[in-house]
Amino acid sequence: MLYLVLRALERGPGLFLDVLGRPRTLDLLVSSVLLAAAVTAVCVVVGSLAAWLVVRTDLPGRRVLAVLFALPLAVPSYVAGFTWISEWPGSAGFAGAFGVLAAVSYPYVYLPVAAALRAADGGLEEVARSLGHGPARVLLGVTLRQAWPAATAGGLLVALYVLSDFGAVSLMRYDTFTLGIYTSYRGTFDRTPAAVLGCVLVALAAVVTLGEARARGRAAHRVARGAARPAAPVRLGRARLPWLGFSALVVAVSLGIPAWSLTHWMVVGSSLGLDLPDLGAAAVVTLEVAALAALLTTVLALPVGVLAARYRGRATAALEASTYVAHALPGITVGLALVFLGIRLLPGIYQETPLLVLAYAVLFLPLAVGSIRAAVAATPARLEEVSRSLGHGRVATLARVTVPLAAPGVAAGAALVFLTVAKELPATLLLRPTGDDTLAIRLWTHTGAGQYAAAAPYAILLVVLAAVPVLLLDRAVRR
Repeated sequence: MLYLVLRALERGPGLFLDVLGRPRTLDLLVSSVLLAAAVTAVCVVVGSLAAWLVVRTDLPGRRVLAVLFALPLAVPSYVAGFTWISEWPGSAGFAGAFGVLAAVSYPYVYLPVAAALRAADGGLEEVARSLGHGPARVLLGVTLRQAWPAATAGGLLVALYVLSDFGAVSLMRYDTFTLGIYTSYRGTFDRTPAAVLGCVLVALAAVVTLGEARARGRAAHRVARGAARPAAPVRLGRARLPWLGFSALVVAVSLGIPAWSLTHWMVVGSSLGLDLPDLGAAAVVTLEVAALAALLTTVLALPVGVLAARYRGRATAALEASTYVAHALPGITVGLALVFLGIRLLPGIYQETPLLVLAYAVLFLPLAVGSIRAAVAATPARLEEVSRSLGHGRVATLARVTVPLAAPGVAAGAALVFLTVAKELPATLLLRPTGDDTLAIRLWTHTGAGQYAAAAPYAILLVVLAAVPVLLLDRAVRR
């Protein structure tokens, strides 16, 4: 934020207001909001329905579908974009950007809603049915109401992801704030206009975050004594075939198209051979920086998540919301801010791994915060009170009670950060140590030159590596 404010106002408030009032700024605002709203709405609907199908119905093959619905999270938006644009060049524009981002983003809603539905008390639905409510009213008034906070939290991540996305919108040639900021940085030495656009994007992210907090409302809590009752699966009956068709369509669009296209380009490029040393080196660098970033981000997110779950208040809400601001910024803006920091204050780590890992922590902190907050909130606070009554301090209680109980959620947050870091592109382009190319960098280099066949092995290996934390996330949700 300091970097953006300094850059935006370095030539006076007059230029700031001039850039703010330009027609292009309004056009970028409208196009960004339109894309984010459309993708978020579709992801909330598709992700919630997918979670309901695999958790609460008797749909055949739902255990396999549970994994397939989560796997699109392993497909970077620019990989999906490159597969779409290489097969259908006419898909460029809003329709292409919308389709690609919706296909890879709905798991941000599916995973938390599935977790919420697994943890929800089925007895509430039985009571609703005993009072004469039909299946549709029970689904909308009880089942989905219990999962609504999880759905809105996932929708927030989708909206911020769309606002910050660079790869898909650039490949689809659809103008949003991220592409406008990148073009402004590349097209002129004057970085003031780009900084002003970054400030507008921060304000938009703040509005989205506050809107999500209001839409989330209060979660429905169980007040009865005794153990929660598992929900009986909903029998789909004649609707089973249409729901299977819906599931097949979602999987085909989100996984089938990228898999078919990457296989096609891999076969086309097989005659060129594989550069195994370069492929291996890129994979090692990707694993190294992703693991370091996941560790640092989880450590930084732990106190914020605990505070957000246990000590609700204005200060805590402001602290939690502040972590989401940078998540909406393009990686290039955060990267340039850290270039500014490295050159001015920390020259010893400029273009070194520590500064790159710090950029990842800034960008992806809310992914870990949300997971940790949900995990801590789901653990009984009374166990912490018992620990305090036995003479343990706050830190000892956190280490011996809170963190072990919330360990699956903490691990899920770390896995999500690892997955997202492995796919990150703009900040890595700016801050990586010289010669240390990740799989994303090598993939972008080849696709930028139109070398789709040469890019295919890097894309396939990146998706395979990203699939590992996705499977861990799915396992954590099941627990």
